[in-house]
Amino acid sequence: MLAAGYLGAPQLRTLTTRAPLRVLILGGTGFIGPHMVRRAITAGHQVTLFNRGKSKADLFPEVETLLGDRDGKLDALKGRTWDVVIDNSGYVPRHVRDSVQLLAPNVGHYVFVSTGSVYKFGEPKYDEDSPLLKAPDPASEEVEKYYGELKVLCEEAVRAGYPERHTILRLHIVAGPGDPTHRFTYWVARIAQGGEILAPGPREQPVQHIDVRDLANFAL
Repeated sequence: MLAAGYLGAPQLRTLTTRAPLRVLILGGTGFIGPHMVRRAITAGHQVTLFNRGKSKADLFPEVETLLGDRDGKLDALKGRTWDVVIDNSGYVPRHVRDSVQLLAPNVGHYVFVSTGSVYKFGEPKYDEDSPLLKAPDPASEEVEKYYGELKVLCEEAVRAGYPERHTILRLHIVAGPGDPTHRFTYWVARIAQGGEILAPGPREQPVQHIDVRDLANFAL
């Protein structure tokens, strides 16, 4: 499980590798994706985005964008090669399986952004070997109802297609610029208002945050 980061301003630095990589990002315009795109560009990598072109389509005009849909419209990816794919938008196992099967022959490594919600509830602590959830209906695609369970099946699809060439990031609470949930910033703003505050408990319950910019650095 990805270790917690800090929520101050991360040190911005140029990331370097032995040679620039051809990086395919599935999504790239939501919350996490743009930070990864910027880090990749800063590091000198060649970035390609694949998405529907409906959300923040003009965010990276200098970056190649292939239009399509993970639900059966992957033609734009056929016949192309990349060194690595970063999957920020995999929630439905069928979609992930389709992407993996198409890309495995031509893309070297698969980075899948998963979630700490894959773990069974009630464990005293969690690490990579903690027990995972099981989907009550493996055929279900109800993401809102079975978010963690379906992510488990998505991970299995990645391992099946990339048995030796995958990285899975299980995140707890990701915070930072662009966070649409305000799960972290709510408490900062509310406490600043003063007065009595209804706070969550128990106080000893651990909560793990990572700054989205630290996540982007780690993934790259």
